[in-house]
Amino acid sequence: MQQLGLQKQFRLKDGTLARERPQAVSLWADDMYMGVPALAEMGRLTGKREYYDDAVKNVLQMTQYLFNPQLGIYTHGWNANNPDAPRFYWARANGWAVLTMSDLLDVLPKDHPGYPKVLAQLRASLRGIAELQSGTGLWHQMLDRNDSYLETSASAMFTYVIAHAINEGWINAATYGSIAQAGWVGLTTRINARGQVEGTCVGTTFASDHIYYYNRPTSVDALHGYGPTLLAGAEMIKLLTNPKIDIQVKLRTYHYVPKDAGATNYSHE
Repeated sequence: MQQLGLQKQFRLKDGTLARERPQAVSLWADDMYMGVPALAEMGRLTGKREYYDDAVKNVLQMTQYLFNPQLGIYTHGWNANNPDAPRFYWARANGWAVLTMSDLLDVLPKDHPGYPKVLAQLRASLRGIAELQSGTGLWHQMLDRNDSYLETSASAMFTYVIAHAINEGWINAATYGSIAQAGWVGLTTRINARGQVEGTCVGTTFASDHIYYYNRPTSVDALHGYGPTLLAGAEMIKLLTNPKIDIQVKLRTYHYVPKDAGATNYSHE
C-alpha cells in the first residue's frame, strides 16, 4: 500500500496526484477523493506522519490549480498543455472536493500544521457552494449555470458535508443549518416509491465544452447518488437532534440558533 500510494501513482513534478488523460498531464478535482482519503486513512492506521503530509499537500496543491477564489468553487480539471483553457464548474467534482476535505479533517491530527489550512479551504468552498444553491434546495449540474439540470449526487454530497461540518463545529449552525436542511428537503424529492435515487449524473469524464456536461444523462442505476444520499440523511438526523442547537421556526423560515448564543426576541415584529 505504501509503495502504491506514494510511488506508483502518476503525479506532477510537485507531487500532485494526476492523470495521463484526457491530455498527457491532467488534473481532475475528482482525484482529491480518489487519492487523499486513502492517504489519510493510512496515516490514521499506521500513525506515520508522511501519509498525512501527502494528503494535506495534495488538497492544498490541487486547490492552487483548480479553485476559483472569486466564485468559491472548483473547476473540474486542468491540463498542463493548456493551463488557461475555459473552466467548467461541474457540481460532482466540487462534491468530491469538499467530501475529501471533510474526511481528511475527521482523521487529521489537530496539531498537524496543515489542519487549519484544510479547514479554511473547506470553509471557503462551502461558502461558495452555499451561495449557488437553487430555490429547490438542490444544486445544478454546472454550479454556475442555472439553465443546467438539478443534479442529485452533488447535492447529496454538499448536504452531507455542510451538516457534518456543523455537527463537528467547523462551521456556524446559525449560517449553514437551514442550508443543509433545504438541501435535504430537495433530496427527498429525488427518492421514488421504489427507494431509488433519481437525478444522478452518470459517470463523467473531464471534458472541454459545456455541451458535454449539459447532456450527460441521469440514471437510477448511477451509484454515485446512493451513498451520499444515505450519508446526508444520517447526518441530518444528527443535526436535527444536536443538543447544542435550538431550531426555531420564525417568520416562515427556520433559524438554527446556538443554545449558548443568547435569547432572541421577536416581540417587535
